[in-house]
Amino acid sequence: MIPVVDRRTWRVVGNPLVRPTGHGGLDGECVAVKDLFAVAGHRIGAGNPAWLEQAAPEAQHATVVARLLEAGASVLGIARTDEFAYSLAGTNAHHGSPPNLRAPGRIPGGSSSGSASAVATGQATIGLGTDTGGSIRVPAAYQGLWGIRTTHGAVPTGGLLPLAPAFDTIGWLTRGASLLARVGDVLLPPDSASPGELVTSPALTSLADPVVAEALGSIAATGIEWPLAPMPDWLAAMQALQAWQAWQVHGPWLTGRLDTLGPDVRARFERAASLGPEVAEAACEEVARARESIEALLGDGVLLLPSASSVAPPLDDLRALDAVRQATMQLTCLAGIAGRPAVSVPLATPDGLPVGACLVGPAGSDRALIDLAATLEQS
Repeated sequence: MIPVVDRRTWRVVGNPLVRPTGHGGLDGECVAVKDLFAVAGHRIGAGNPAWLEQAAPEAQHATVVARLLEAGASVLGIARTDEFAYSLAGTNAHHGSPPNLRAPGRIPGGSSSGSASAVATGQATIGLGTDTGGSIRVPAAYQGLWGIRTTHGAVPTGGLLPLAPAFDTIGWLTRGASLLARVGDVLLPPDSASPGELVTSPALTSLADPVVAEALGSIAATGIEWPLAPMPDWLAAMQALQAWQAWQVHGPWLTGRLDTLGPDVRARFERAASLGPEVAEAACEEVARARESIEALLGDGVLLLPSASSVAPPLDDLRALDAVRQATMQLTCLAGIAGRPAVSVPLATPDGLPVGACLVGPAGSDRALIDLAATLEQS
């Protein structure tokens, strides 16, 4: 029983909220479900009170929730998310910021913020979330957790409220590599590709703060050249296509209701509403070119780069969040554009603040990528 419910972390919580429906490799584990997934009998809130008010209870579980329950896990509760998952900060304007146990006074990272905080504080053992532009990898880095963004399309999204389907993926967070892999045994298909050599780019790593780059320096990897010049165009194209799709998904409901959003998310949706189909078409073409370039650069290689560009920013410096978001998305966009899986491995700065090392592998190599990441923990 959770004696005091922190409403910054949880929207609904039980003891448990939903009991297992079977037995298997996740017996005894408990899940914090991001408030975008259907949990039968409960509404999807999407981090927005106005959306929650009009939502109807879900008739059945999301596919991944059902699979976790069948494997022996329980659902402890429904965890907070940034509004419609359109943020990387975890600073929901309506509910506050879930606590960051490993870095008190700093943001938790979003948009899978509640799921990450529930795991980091020991209330849940598995945080179920999504990653469109970094929403598993960033909270994992900020809170010292393991996290995986799966290959695009590898895990069914039935029962998930989307943001931008071209980039949305399902992921999860744990406190150790072993459980990360056991969840993968339940949710992931067999690998269709094998990861090759671990490589890194000093140019890419230099996009992060020096203290983050220094933490990654302890991991041995082959250096490769990486062109930085086209990356601003790649990121701009991804963000434009993401915005276009987000408005196609949520615009019909948000029209006339933008005032229900917090300032940061509202600004993104206002921009999204201004984009025409010609912008989306050009962005789609640029994303396709970027994907070809990334595949040509990496092949079957596994790219080591920072999971986020900095340690978690302080809660009292929210003005800096847009700059931090842009700097981080220069790194996180690569997996999103290429549809590749990415595993975040927890590291720390000399001062003990959490950072993440991200391994981006070939599409379809999710299980082997987790195993490779686990060898870093052992070494």
